[in-house]
This record gives sequence, C-alpha cells and structure tokens, in this order.
Amino acid sequence: MPGLINEEDLATVRERSRIEDVVGSYVTLRPGGGGALVGLCPFHDEKTPSFRVTPTRGFYYCFGCNKGGDVIGFVQEINNSSFVEAVEFLADRVGVQLRFTDGGGGNRVEPGLRSRILEANRLAAEFFAAQLGTPEAVAGRQFLAERGFDRDAAEHFGVGFAPMGGRDLAKHLRGHKFSDDELVKASLIREGGGWDYFQGRLVWPIRDAGRSVLGFGARRLFDDDRMPAKYINTRETPVYKKSNVLYGLDLARQNIAKKNQAVVVEGYTDVMAAHLAGVDTAVASCGTAFGDDHARLLSRLIGSSDALKGEVVFTFDGDAAGQAAALKVFAGDQHFISQTYVAIEPTGLDPCDLRIQSGDAAVRELVARREPLYRYVMANTIAGFDLDRVDGRLEALRAAAPLVGSVRDNSLVNGYIHELAKMLGSDVDEVRREVARAGRRKVAPSSDRHREPEPPPSDEQPALGLPMPNPRDRGLEVERGTLRLMVRAPEAFEQGWNDTAVDDFTHPAYRAIFEAILAAGTPASDWPQPVVQAAADPTAVQVIAALATEPLLRPASPTYAAEYVAKLKLLSVSRTIANLKSKLQRTNPVDDQPSYNRMFATLLEFEKQRRELTERAAGPAL
Repeated sequence: MPGLINEEDLATVRERSRIEDVVGSYVTLRPGGGGALVGLCPFHDEKTPSFRVTPTRGFYYCFGCNKGGDVIGFVQEINNSSFVEAVEFLADRVGVQLRFTDGGGGNRVEPGLRSRILEANRLAAEFFAAQLGTPEAVAGRQFLAERGFDRDAAEHFGVGFAPMGGRDLAKHLRGHKFSDDELVKASLIREGGGWDYFQGRLVWPIRDAGRSVLGFGARRLFDDDRMPAKYINTRETPVYKKSNVLYGLDLARQNIAKKNQAVVVEGYTDVMAAHLAGVDTAVASCGTAFGDDHARLLSRLIGSSDALKGEVVFTFDGDAAGQAAALKVFAGDQHFISQTYVAIEPTGLDPCDLRIQSGDAAVRELVARREPLYRYVMANTIAGFDLDRVDGRLEALRAAAPLVGSVRDNSLVNGYIHELAKMLGSDVDEVRREVARAGRRKVAPSSDRHREPEPPPSDEQPALGLPMPNPRDRGLEVERGTLRLMVRAPEAFEQGWNDTAVDDFTHPAYRAIFEAILAAGTPASDWPQPVVQAAADPTAVQVIAALATEPLLRPASPTYAAEYVAKLKLLSVSRTIANLKSKLQRTNPVDDQPSYNRMFATLLEFEKQRRELTERAAGPAL
C-alpha cells in the first residue's frame, strides 16, 4: 500500500490552506453575514446561493445538495481526487514538501510530481518568453505584429517561442535538475528520444486562476513543421485537463466576478485582442470545443446572487461553422445559470481580425450588440423554411415552438412568442397555442412499463450510511442547535458538555456526531477538525461541515449553552415521561401494585426534573 503522509506535514498543509482562498479559486464568494461567505454551489446547478464557507472554522457546506467538509474534502470533491491527491494539491499550492512513511507503490500520482510539473511549466514559460526575442523567432514576432500585438502585449500574455532545434527546452530543464521521466509526464518532451514537445511554434502559457502554468498552446509558423495541425496543446497531465481549463482565466477571473459577465472567444489571439480592446472578461477553451465542464466553471465564477443578471456571451464567426457552434452551445445552455448571448460580426470577422480592421471600439461594440442565444437560434431555425407558404410557416412554427418553451426565464417567454409571431407573420395566439402544445409534449410522462430500472449504487459512489437529517425539521432544531454550538463555540460549555448524554439525541446522525465530539477529547485550536476525524460516517462529516458554517442565533456564552442543554434535556425528559405514562396506563394497579408504585414514584421524580429544566431553559427563543 502507498506510504502515509507525515502527520506534521499534514497539519502544516491544513494550517496554511485557507479555505476561503482555495474555494475562491473555483467559486466567487461574497459576504453572507455572521462571518460566512456565500456563493453558487460548484457541485449542483442553482440560481440562489446556498453554498457557505466559514473561514474561522475552515469548513464549507451547501444547504442545497448537502455536500460539505473541510478544505481537503473540498479539493477531493471538486477535483474528483483521493485524499492523498488532495493533500498533494494543497501542498503544492502552499509550498509544503510532503514526507511519506515507507510503503509500496500505488496507482496514484507519485508524491511531489504535481509540484514538479508546475515548476517545470513555470520555467518552460520563462524560457519560451525569453526565446521570443531571439533572431530565430522573427517569424513569431512578425505573426504577432501583423495582428496588432507589440512587445508589451506579448509580455503581458506571456507569449513565447519554442526553438526549432528540438532539444533546447529539454537541455534547459535538465540543467534545473529535472529528469526526462518528469518532463515526459509534464508533456514538455516526447517519449522515446527526449525531443521537445513544442518546436518552432509560437507558444501561449495556459494558467489557472491562481496564475500557475498548467500547460501550453502552440501555433504553427513554418511550412516544414512536422506537425500538420495549426494548433497543438499540452497532452493531459496530472495538472492539465483540457475540459477544465480556459485560456485567459488568470487575467479575466476577477473581472468576470465583478461584472457578472464572461465573453467566450475562439482562440488565443482573440483573447488577447479582446482584453487589449477593453473586453477584460474574455476567455477561450484550449484545444477542445467549449463543453459542459467549461459552462459549469463560468457559472461558478459569475456567481451572481441574481443568476439571471449574469451573462455569458459567445463570439462566433458568421459562417456555417459559427452557426453550428452556436447551436451546440444552445444544446448545452441548461448548464448555464446566467443568461446566454451570442455576438456575431456580420462580415464574419473574429475579434482579432475585427480589431485589426476597425480598432478597439469595434470589438467592444461587437460584445455590446450581443443578442440572446434563443433569438439567434430561433432565427436560424426558421430560416430553413419557405415562409411565403402557409405550410412552410406552420412547419417553421412547429420547429421553433419548443425553443421558446425551453426559455428558463418565464418572464421572457411572452416576449419571445411575440417575436416569433413577427418573424413568421403568424397570429400571436396561434404561436402561443403551439408553444403550449410543445411544452405539454415535452413533459408528457412516459409509461411505467418503459421506465428504465434505476442502476444500483456504484462502487465509486457508495450510498451514505446514516440518513441525512432535514435542517428545517422543527422537531430536531434543538438537537441541531446544541450540536451547532458545540461545534462552533465549545468554550461556552462546562466540563462534560454540561452533562449532555448520547441518549438526549434522537436522530442517528446527530447521535453519531455527539459520539464523535466525546471521542475527540478536549477542544483545542484546531477544533472541530478532531470531531471530523472521529466521525467515521460520511453523512456525519457532511452535517458537521454544515454546523460549522451555520450562523449562531445569539452570541455564544455559557448562559446560552446552558439554556440549549436545558431545552435538549427537557425534550429528553418529556419523552421519558410520555413513555412512563403510557406504561402506567397498561399496568393494572391492583394486580401489579409494586411495579405500578415504582413507576409512579419514578414519574414524580421526572416531573420534578421537567419543572426545573423548564425554568433553566427559559429565555430568548433559540
């Protein structure tokens, strides 16, 4: 089995990895009151933020999908990685060199490889940038100049040049003590000969939101290039996943969050042109079509509390390929929380060419002229029909009606009905009826006989052991509130948690959490991390994360804690009294007088406890 991470190193990684910074690399967070931060959940689609991060406790929790945990758990979930991989990711981020106990091999990325790849990429980016100024790179500089990019622009975007020799980068990185095996795994040299992966090409570094270089994109410059493709990209590596990266994100991220807007262009030079023209929210996919993962990434970054105010604008060429790309985006539009628009230059120019021909203002105007994706697709849908004929208009209406019905913002549906009626020259009521019929066909239930059986839980996603408690269950609010206070303010309790007992909790998850609290021992500065470690059940861990992020209704104090425990015990005693009364009713006082008298005496004692607890629990509502 793989060796274990040194406990001291693990503690250092936890201490240095600020959860708000890590989560903030994936989600736009805004103040949510009570010291918490809120944003759109990265694990499920939502319009209203239910995702909370509590920096003081180091936990996150989503009240929509019930996912939660600490900073390591977040990285595991967002990157679909193991515990060790998540720790290595964070260690790379905060500059901790992990030590492992002796152990055999495993199927995971070897320790330290991620950080080595990132460092190799950083040095490679510096090397390529320096090479752009050499005589050999004159073709690269000419390429940039022809597209309106000067030396300052090249430096701003980190554009570089890969020498034609084929071994220059490898030699440079070997001088920095990198092995060929590491460079192959970083996709910087080729396997079986050690040739540079990029040769004689203009190179763009692809960075994450934290400006770490994940990989590169490279453009062909010379006719004798052995690689026929105009553009090539880094192969997938432990740090580079093409479906999860966007070129320009390092420069655009803050502006995307601030303006609630992202502009998606098609290439590296388009990103450069857009940013230099003032469209500083521009990004592009790298070596692959814009996909669902990219859409979810942008939705998280936009992160507007009013989702319909945010917008994603796509720029496409005005040719058939651009129209096809727009239709593909439309097919995945439901992945966007924000409104989706398209901006197409009528002459077919992309942002880079448009800037060359008409200047910066034209690029800004292109984005400003955006039109809703639905309207664009609707117009392209009916363009294929003969609207001069009655049957042609009817066929066009039937083709376009489902598009109108799929608009997520219901307030816009009526407007699109009128637009479609105008495009077709049809009666508005006729269009409205057809849209309604399309909606009914869409939601028509299928027969149970044809329903696919639900697959059993996979080994990769096992079912949770304990049931998840409903946080809004009023019958359990005292149990939850007591645990919330224990997790967030243990200093408010006296020794022995004010005599709280396991039997005071009725829900299995709450009971398991209190058992974990007892097992965690004396609260310390890293509380409630020991509670998480003591809780073996995944449901309990998620609820602990939720409790750590939920605001307290009053400032924590010994009086507040005492009132909560009194209410908890009052409920426990009341349950006991109810059971005793039920048992007394079933006992004949004549036939079994001793038992009856014992139970009656016990009932009187519990009634006395209830009166005392009622007095102790008196106070402001919890």
